[in-house]
Formats: sequence, structure tokens, C-alpha cells
Amino acid sequence: MQFSEVLSAALPSNRIVTDPDVVAAYSRDQAAWAPAGQAVALVRPENAEQVRRVVAACAEHRVPIVPRGAGTGLSGGANAVDGCVLLALDGMDRILEIDTDEQLAVVQPGVVNDRLRAAAAEHGLWYPPDPASSPWSTIGGNAATNAGGVCCVKYGVTRDYVLGLQVVTAAGDLVRVGRRTRKGVAGYDLAGLFVGSEGTLGVITEITVRLLRLPESPPMTIVGAFDSLVSAGRAVAAVAASGITPSALELVDRYCLRAVDDWKNMGLADLGDVLLLGRVDTGDEEEAAALQACFDEAGAVFSTRSTDAEEAEALFSARRLAYPALERLGPVLTEDVCVPRGLVPEMLARIERHARTHDVHIANIAHAGDGNLHPLIVVPAGDEEARARAQLAFEAILDDAIALGGTVTGEHGVGLLKKRGMHAELGEDVLALHRAIKSALDPAGILNPGKII
Repeated sequence: MQFSEVLSAALPSNRIVTDPDVVAAYSRDQAAWAPAGQAVALVRPENAEQVRRVVAACAEHRVPIVPRGAGTGLSGGANAVDGCVLLALDGMDRILEIDTDEQLAVVQPGVVNDRLRAAAAEHGLWYPPDPASSPWSTIGGNAATNAGGVCCVKYGVTRDYVLGLQVVTAAGDLVRVGRRTRKGVAGYDLAGLFVGSEGTLGVITEITVRLLRLPESPPMTIVGAFDSLVSAGRAVAAVAASGITPSALELVDRYCLRAVDDWKNMGLADLGDVLLLGRVDTGDEEEAAALQACFDEAGAVFSTRSTDAEEAEALFSARRLAYPALERLGPVLTEDVCVPRGLVPEMLARIERHARTHDVHIANIAHAGDGNLHPLIVVPAGDEEARARAQLAFEAILDDAIALGGTVTGEHGVGLLKKRGMHAELGEDVLALHRAIKSALDPAGILNPGKII
């Protein structure tokens, strides 16, 4: 049988899409600079068994598969390759279980992050990982990239919350890895291996995540304004050295705030050249005062503690809106480097030098509390010379992150944009281990080929 016939037998006809315009719309994520190939079909399964059938059909005919969720990724990890089947999991969006006694939830991969958080909150529980895309991104996509977010400085990233997974292997088998218990060391940590693998090792069809109790105290927000990136970076280093663990510590520069103001008219751009937004959720006034003192001693032009919950939420909303606001100004090449917190000032200084050297504008937002920086290189639409300079700056920033003992991606994943950087970071010996794992789990190389390695 032809592959099209096998695929048609695997799914109801309304689950298979071949309209070129619709397929093209699903063929790339939000990484505008990453290349995308031409898929032969888009499939939208309703359950794990349908996913299994699709993968088995692709395995039999050696057809590549590119899994995707909501398409909010920023590295090209969900981009189509020529001749592939796009496996869209956003329709598998049921919350299957919330167990209040064990403090866990079981969800399908298409459940949107904020929807899970809202459902957990109804039971007095909380799912902490909160990428900026949380109103749109899915738990399956978050797991595939090991997404982080604002809260991860204190509460960790997606991998810290995934207990177990249901996965379709490259051979078309449906398996479960991980556990539901709080402890468990039987065998290798296969659930941890699949988290962050960007769909290259298996297709996630169900996720079991642990939940926390909602914080009892309302958060306190501390704002510090600085006259330079480097001085703000010194405040980040001071917070790290103090031993304080804020529940959030975010950096936003004036360029980002102005872009948000122009879009949403929030009136934030004149607060300072660079803002640090700190949050404390322990109810400890002394901890909040100590965080503010770190800002002041590092050279804040001014600092204040927000007692207005609406004002505090507006500041963090501006941080989340920075990327889409900048996208309105032209193509954006998004970085995602992470360095030791004490070296944040040095990394920010290097980013500024690269902006001057390559004559490009680099806006800056960051999960500064854990050293995860997001320089955003903004290029005028249609300016190919500026685009080439931006690419040089992008690669130079990756090299500097490695040189400072950091990593080329803290939470966005490798995808297509970071492959060169990841190879430079890991070296051939470690890459050989990656290739051995990929070969063992996907010997035909059909799962999201060309990504990561």
C-alpha cells in the first residue's frame, strides 16, 4: 500500500489535512529566522492510539514525523522538514485527573499551561512552571523543550515537575515511563530523558505532573531602576551573593517597555532605562527589604516596594508582553543564553559590545535571577545587511555564554537555531553519547530529524 493509503487507514478522514495553506500555517514555530520544509500532510489525532497508528505508519514507510503543540517555540524545533508528516497534538487537550491528596495532575499534551494552572488553583494547588507563553503554550510543548519561566528561579523548570509520561516510540509502541509516587529509582530516568528532547526520541501523549500548594502569602514586588544594563547586572549578582531566593527576578530594558507602551499604552517606559522586577512570596518583610537593599547598594537610581497588586501585575505583564511587542517592530532574532549569576554583569556588557560592533539594536529581557538572558536582536523588515549582522551578533553571544561557563539555551531548546552553539558547548565526546541515545531509540531517524543533533 502507498503511504497515503496507510495514513488514511490509521485515522478518520477529518483528522488528516492536506490543504497546502493550512499545512503551511502549521509548518513553523515562532522562530521567524529558522528554515522550514514542506510537509506532505498535517494530522490532528484525538487520542494516544491514533498517535500510535500514525507513528507506526510513518515507521513502516520511513516517513519523517515532526510533532508540535501550539507552535510557540522560539528555536525552530517544531518546523517541518521536507516530506514529513506534521503531528499536531494541540487537539489532545483534556485534563484527565487532578489528585488533591497526591498533589498531581494527569493531562494530555495539548492542555494550555495557564488552563492547568487555573484548574489546579480551584483545588488550592499550583503548577509553577510559567513560561512567558503560558497563556498559549501547551504542557506537551513545555515538556518537549523543558520550559522554564518567571518562577523558575525559586521553583524550578518543567523537568522538576514531570513525574511520568506516556510516550509513543519511534517503532509505534505506546509505553509509560516514570511514576506517580514522590520517590522512585527503578531503572534509568527515562521520563527525564524525554523531557527536553524536542520530539526527537518519542512523541509525548500524556504527562503526569506534580503540583504544589498555592502560596499562602500574597507576593510583594520590589522594583529597581538602573541607568545601565551592567549596573542592573551587578544587582543580580548581589542578590545571588546575599542568599536571597526571590520567587521572581526579571530584567526589562527601556526599549522593551517602550514597545509594550506603544502597543498596549501601559505608561511604563519612563520608569527607568533598565528595570529589575523582584518578587517575594514568603510574606517576610525582612526578605523584601533585603532584596531592595541589594538593588540600592548596586546603584539603583531609585527603588520601591509595590503594595498595589494591580500595579505589580502590570509590571510583570509588561515583561511577558515584551517579545510580541518587539515583533511588531520587525523580525526578531531571540537569544536564550544562561550564565552563572555572578557573571551576569559581564555577559550583559558583552551583549552591549556586540550590539555596537555589529551595528544592530539589541533589546534585553531576562530571567535575571537564574542568569537566563534573552537578548532580542531587532532588525528592520527587508534589511538583508542588518539581518546578516544580526546573525553574527547572535553567534558571538552564544560563544560568549560558553566562554563564561554558561549554556547556549536555558529554556527555549536547541531546535535549528542553536545546533552550532550546542555542538561547541558539548564537544564531540558528549555529542557521541547523544547520537547513541538517538540511534537506540529512533534507529530509522524519523522523529523530528535534523533538530538538536
